[in-house]
Amino acid sequence: MQTTGTNAEIRANADGSEIRRQLQPNVYTRYYDLLSRVNNFSIIESTLREGEQFANAFFDTNKKIEIAKALDEFGVEYIELTSPAASEQSRLDCQAICKLGLKAKILTHIRCHMDDAKIAVETGVDGVDVVIGTSSYLREFSHGKDMDYIANKATEVINFVKSKGIEVRFSSEDSFRSDLVDLLSIYRTVDKLGVNRVGIADTVGCANPRQVYELVRTLRGVVSCDIECHFHNDTGCAIANAYAALEAGATHIDTSILGIGERNGITPLGGLIARMYTADKDYIKSKYKLHMLRDLENLVADAVDVQVPFNNYITGYCAFTHKAGIHAKAILNNPSTYEILKPEDFGMTRYVNICHRLTGWNAVKNRVEQLGLSLTDDQVKTITAKIKELSDIRPLKMEDVDNLLRDYHSAIISGDELQVKNLLSVVSAVPS
Repeated sequence: MQTTGTNAEIRANADGSEIRRQLQPNVYTRYYDLLSRVNNFSIIESTLREGEQFANAFFDTNKKIEIAKALDEFGVEYIELTSPAASEQSRLDCQAICKLGLKAKILTHIRCHMDDAKIAVETGVDGVDVVIGTSSYLREFSHGKDMDYIANKATEVINFVKSKGIEVRFSSEDSFRSDLVDLLSIYRTVDKLGVNRVGIADTVGCANPRQVYELVRTLRGVVSCDIECHFHNDTGCAIANAYAALEAGATHIDTSILGIGERNGITPLGGLIARMYTADKDYIKSKYKLHMLRDLENLVADAVDVQVPFNNYITGYCAFTHKAGIHAKAILNNPSTYEILKPEDFGMTRYVNICHRLTGWNAVKNRVEQLGLSLTDDQVKTITAKIKELSDIRPLKMEDVDNLLRDYHSAIISGDELQVKNLLSVVSAVPS
């Protein structure tokens, strides 16, 4: 056998003739763009800014400090706070968090207005994130300003913030419904002013990964500064869009814990971590304390009175639960067969569910061994058939199955054939 440069395989027949077969690409092959930052990016964690816009959110000062400290311990590079111009308490909270001496840089998010900027720079933040709407919708129905006004106001605010010696980012709002020429023009203007980052915001969640890649890649050729991306999740693309942005050369991604935020929220921290772990596990493990993710999510879920979803990335109670018999057998032999994430890397454990009609005898055998019981393979297959039979009648709990296994084992060991027969009877074996 030989392979060719055209991804084909050539095999020789017995008569010496050749068979050419096109090879399928390995789905796990990683294709990196030269500009890709999938293994060199920063998280701007916005639970304490975007997350405050979640319908149920109310964080008092102590809760904000608790969340900020937890995020800092987890390892995020930036923590973004609500504008201190929003309210007096917001200003005081911003000051309090700035005084904590966290490793993460503290940012605040303001309108492109000098009044906001003057308040923000006095709080002690490490940087100011400036934003203004650039789409025709927002220019007509929100602030009512044209692009010349936006450019002039951005210049004034950016120069003022830079004069204070702190970071400044300029972001358009509703970027994907803005005119491309307008976008590139304003980004080029602020890049020349020396901003640390420009921001792209999918404010209504309308963008798809292809659109994101194309816009970020285009912008990467226009500006020399870093590129931050903020994706709303109204249409379910926030994580995929974040990944596409990094592939195209974006450097910073906005997240919130559990994705909480305005409407359906933004890229969830845990979801982004799961996606990036799959792209470069060693990089993610070296940057972030992954075992803290569950506690972070529980902290915020409690604060906003919601449950962590059953299918949540990494920490949902079904995330590492295996049920089907074929799956369970493979998982018990090699977890990588049906897990792309290692639960132990996140302080999680896998669970093989055997209390149902889809169970297989390999999974039941594993449970028998966990309970310290001794049954032959044929005996395990027999009791597995009984579990499946019972599961056709009513839902079973783990306690039901464990009791059945123990009773069956006891009857086998004692040689009580009548007891064995009774246990294998549908009626007598159904737990009361």
